[in-house]
Amino acid sequence: MTTTTAEPLPPLPDALRPWIAETSTVTGGKSVAHAPDTATKLVVRVEEGGRRDVLVVGPQTRASYHRAEGERLSSCLQLHLAPGTARPLLGVAAADLVGRVVPLRELPARAARQLSYGIGDLALDDMLGRLAAALPPLPESRSGLLRAAVDALSFRGGRIPGQVKDVARELAVSERQLRNLFAEGVGLSPKHYARIDRVRAVLAQAPTARWADLAATTGYYDQAHMTTDFRTLMGVPPRSFFTGRLPEARPCQAFDRLRTRDADSQ
Repeated sequence: MTTTTAEPLPPLPDALRPWIAETSTVTGGKSVAHAPDTATKLVVRVEEGGRRDVLVVGPQTRASYHRAEGERLSSCLQLHLAPGTARPLLGVAAADLVGRVVPLRELPARAARQLSYGIGDLALDDMLGRLAAALPPLPESRSGLLRAAVDALSFRGGRIPGQVKDVARELAVSERQLRNLFAEGVGLSPKHYARIDRVRAVLAQAPTARWADLAATTGYYDQAHMTTDFRTLMGVPPRSFFTGRLPEARPCQAFDRLRTRDADSQ
């Protein structure tokens, strides 16, 4: 089973830092486990035969387990978009991309269509350089407020995230305004974002922690609460996942050609 890994990659040009939160790769393997993910990603997918696809992968609210059919996946470069960048870069709200995979060329923003041509054939350094040259300055508008909200609801360096109502009060917005901000810029509700982020913290720390201690340090009421949340999002309880007793892998439908809702409505 192959999973997403963080590998040393070239540093991002300064011009890309407001747009790209992080980079990651998937390499090799006939089976892939995808954990729930709050990010919208630009993905360059390369098969062993050399075929390349440039895709946009929206936030994923549940884990998925896939097996490759036909040509095997050789590598997959993922550029995780920063919160609030989906609309200016892709032309759609992040909420319209949840659970979807769309070819970059099919998204309505001019910048997305321009970037889709030939970018998949470039070496990584050249690809990042082209992105940096093509992207305009990111409009500030509400992006600063969204980044602050995302940070407050994220597990960072052992800090347990705040409650949604407390974060809204600290940022001087209503809970409804916070939900609307997240729907547009992240694609999920604040509560759902925090839930996924916490399960991802469990995934990162579980190999070196006791279950009860892990539940406490990640902000769950108790171990039972952590197990229930993990099972809901990952499909199996923590002990089963980390001993390899996983749900049956399905054919890799994550890369089906799906059209955006805007295109479907025309």
